[in-house]
Amino acid sequence: MTALTTSPLDLDRWPALAPRPGSLRGRVETGLAAAVFRTAMDRLQVRVHTPDGGFGGGGPETPVMRLHRPESFYRRLGADGLIGFGESYMAGDWDADDLGGFLTVLCRRITTLVPQPLQRLRGLYVARHPASERNTSTQSRSNIARHYDLSNELFATFLDPTMTYSAALFAEAGTAAVAPDPGRPNAADLAAAQQRKLDRLLDQARVGAGTRVLEIGTGWGELCLRAAARGAQVTSITLSAEQQQLARQRVAAAGLSDRVQIDLLDYRQASGEYDAVVSVEMIEAVGYEYLPTYFRTIDRLLVGGGRAAIQAITMAHDRMQATRSTYTWIHKYIFPGGFIPSVEQLEHVTGSETGLRITERFSMGRHYAETLRLWDETFRSQYARVADLGFDEVFARMWHFYLEYSRAGFAADYLDVNQLTLVKA
Repeated sequence: MTALTTSPLDLDRWPALAPRPGSLRGRVETGLAAAVFRTAMDRLQVRVHTPDGGFGGGGPETPVMRLHRPESFYRRLGADGLIGFGESYMAGDWDADDLGGFLTVLCRRITTLVPQPLQRLRGLYVARHPASERNTSTQSRSNIARHYDLSNELFATFLDPTMTYSAALFAEAGTAAVAPDPGRPNAADLAAAQQRKLDRLLDQARVGAGTRVLEIGTGWGELCLRAAARGAQVTSITLSAEQQQLARQRVAAAGLSDRVQIDLLDYRQASGEYDAVVSVEMIEAVGYEYLPTYFRTIDRLLVGGGRAAIQAITMAHDRMQATRSTYTWIHKYIFPGGFIPSVEQLEHVTGSETGLRITERFSMGRHYAETLRLWDETFRSQYARVADLGFDEVFARMWHFYLEYSRAGFAADYLDVNQLTLVKA
């Protein structure tokens, strides 16, 4: 997919993107959104091109947003805030030559884009999480299926051959991740970087011959394979039927079925005793209210002196507190029920609810920005294959926005990703 069209798209399959009837309230919201947006862009190093001119505080070398249908864009932004901002991209109201670069500039100033008087009214106009997406033991499978059961073939269009769907680690020196050179990593580096990340987690959990390992969140099986190759006995649990099927096939093809068991099971129903628990970017699907349950489960399953190694997307504690009840574009279209914690929150929960203690923290957020950049480049190059799988151009625009929106969060240091080592006292 070298380019996406900007002509009106077929929105019949996307009713949330259909134009809404005009109203007095809608006109007021549209006008307010236009004024706030123009003021915000004039303070940033970006340019916004419109059919009748342009605005923005940046120069000729700064990221450019091309606003094709300003009225439609402002209407969506006024009615639905950041959800409308993402939906307007899906509908083709705007584009950017460097979408990730433009969004990164916005992410660096995201807490100041809206004037303070309006920020104080935030609770009155932002959407709240629907009760139907709470991560209960009955609802979690549906939340997971909406993303991970889209199609194994879809994920294969942009992931590397290890089928690893989490932040890679391109280089490491001592106890710190070395920030990757933006011009260096390429698709050929990605598989090795993913394996480096997994091996580091397994090392932190001290997984070796004879280790009894529980993996919470199977993915497509690469961690299972690497743990079993060390001689460990692995039980892996997932709520994705598609992932379970392919992971089992990969384990069988590697001749490791006698060392790996993959079950379709909620983490709350896990049983047994384990020397090590590993989990890669699954905690974001747990939800704020279930964090104590998640860590109490790990505490219950680990033997005394056992270790857990968890890779978690995190954000600053004050931003977590301010946004944890907010329903976002990512929730609506990508990860229903998702929640990104802070490291401080994880320390508090483990310290107050369990015998687990975080003994090591390894930050690698900029590596996620590079991982997402590579995924998006590959995805765009595979547009014809994505279309052959039955995904239309609105979906392609949505997925491109998701990958670049996420990349911007890590590139701007609004988000981080940490490998956390925990020991059971």
